[in-house]
Amino acid sequence: MTTQTGPAAPDRTLLPTATPARTRAAVRELLRPHRGLAVAGFGMVALATAVGLCTQPLLGHIVDVVTEKRPAGALTLPVVALAGVAVVQGATTALGMFLVSRLGETALARLRELFVERALSLPLERLESAGSGDLNARVTRDVSRVAEAVRGALPELARSGLSIVLTLGALALLDWRFLLAALVAVPVQAHTARWYVRHAVPLYAKERIATGAQQQQLLDSIGGARTVRAYRLQDGHTRRVTERSRAAVELTMSGVRLVLRFYSRLHIAEFAGLTAVLVTGFLLVRSGSASVGTATAAALYFHSLFGPVNTALVLLDDAQSATAALARLVGVVDEPAPAASGREDDRTAPGGAALSVTLTGVSHAYVPGRPVLHDIDLEVRPKERVALVGTSGAGKTTLAKLVAGLHHPVTGTVDIGGTAPDESGRLVGLVTQEVHVFAGPLAEDLRLARPDASVEELREALDTVGALGWADALPEGLDTVVGDGGHRLTADRAQQVALARLLLADPPVAVLDEATAEAGSSGARLLDEAAERALRGRTALVVAHRLSQAAAADRVVVLSDGRIVETGTHAELLAADGAYASLWHTWSGSRSPDEPH
Repeated sequence: MTTQTGPAAPDRTLLPTATPARTRAAVRELLRPHRGLAVAGFGMVALATAVGLCTQPLLGHIVDVVTEKRPAGALTLPVVALAGVAVVQGATTALGMFLVSRLGETALARLRELFVERALSLPLERLESAGSGDLNARVTRDVSRVAEAVRGALPELARSGLSIVLTLGALALLDWRFLLAALVAVPVQAHTARWYVRHAVPLYAKERIATGAQQQQLLDSIGGARTVRAYRLQDGHTRRVTERSRAAVELTMSGVRLVLRFYSRLHIAEFAGLTAVLVTGFLLVRSGSASVGTATAAALYFHSLFGPVNTALVLLDDAQSATAALARLVGVVDEPAPAASGREDDRTAPGGAALSVTLTGVSHAYVPGRPVLHDIDLEVRPKERVALVGTSGAGKTTLAKLVAGLHHPVTGTVDIGGTAPDESGRLVGLVTQEVHVFAGPLAEDLRLARPDASVEELREALDTVGALGWADALPEGLDTVVGDGGHRLTADRAQQVALARLLLADPPVAVLDEATAEAGSSGARLLDEAAERALRGRTALVVAHRLSQAAAADRVVVLSDGRIVETGTHAELLAADGAYASLWHTWSGSRSPDEPH
């Protein structure tokens, strides 16, 4: 179960955050497969702690030997025993911390996998409504905070908790009255812990939301820097960035003040407890109920609690911060997955047959009450190539995304060969204007579309789109590292890689959303030819950036203000002298001489 966080901005609906109960349940689910490792790790830490508790009685024995003026030889055994305790405790602590850290890292790795898997499957409109800043904050800051807690806080909390329990038990073995004296500090510590948790949990949750809003505003302002400058909106964007940054800083400083007050209360508890133990030891020694060495051991036991108690309570800061971050990750993991049809024979087109695409009464709106598509009825026959044409904002890209299954229509239906786009598996291939080249060997980048593709199949796909020549000319051929940190591909070459992926995936339906728009006029003809070869034998919907693509299509559909206003062949629409003819004459008069006709 998750709770929905409030919007960071008036038009933002952030991704959900899991409830505390659901977060705890998620942790149990992550740890359940590794029960053996958990038992071994915590058992070894417990053994190390128990061995370490032998130090105080041995020191107390040394005090008794000295106060009773025994021979110097009587010190040999306890000193040797202290050395042995140090060696054994060091070895068992190292092994225990290693096992606990391994447990935490294993669970964290699984959480990362679940988070990435679900984040990549979220519907596009869900991500757009939340804004990229929210998801970016979860992927970076929240994952890092949980990772830091797993590597630092989890092992230390385990060791500190066991140390506290076993040390209190050791005090009781010395004399139950020492235990009662030590417990004087507990009410103050317990009250401090409850007070801190009550204030820290909502504070850190607000800080996470404020950080996401800050990152979203930065992304919006920097990503649209040209538009901001063009319309002289710098002051407004600077003010919004300042407001979001100030809100995040104020929440961070509130956290600092909370921690300082937390520490001051802990010092009061330490003073009260140590005073009680020392007074109890004095009274017991004076009455003859305990030796000086026993009182010394009790004082040392309580003093040794300072470290683990303060560590456990101080780590509440990290724990609360990490818990807030973990809840945001679990909230994404618990997001409902897109529905699957469950009909395996719907996932592939029999015998490579092309499929039809049918849109019936389709309307869509990104913001309620502001539709961008109105009652679209369109049928694309098997192996037909239809070009979508229209001015900017006409609804072409939205229509393409509906067919590709990236959005779901508000009303109406989209049918791909008898199944909805979100249920069609690999039936629809999409190539957009924005192509990402992943960091790694070019061959592996291509195999994203078909992991089992052979080198020959990769070369054939590249050759089909006219990219084999430059691919072979790379320093290491298909093994050359491309993308970030590697060989940079130009925009037209990146589009050729995307078209080669389309060939390898081999879907019966293809959607090209201005897939060749990034190329300059010199590369436009080559990309158009590559797209032509990649679309052969497929049902295709092409958002035409250049009207030469529309002229080559089997049919042209003209959109205006979210409605279909014309449909027909290139020749028919030119003869009709309507909206398409006007667009064609405008485009023909403005294109460069070497741009493809």
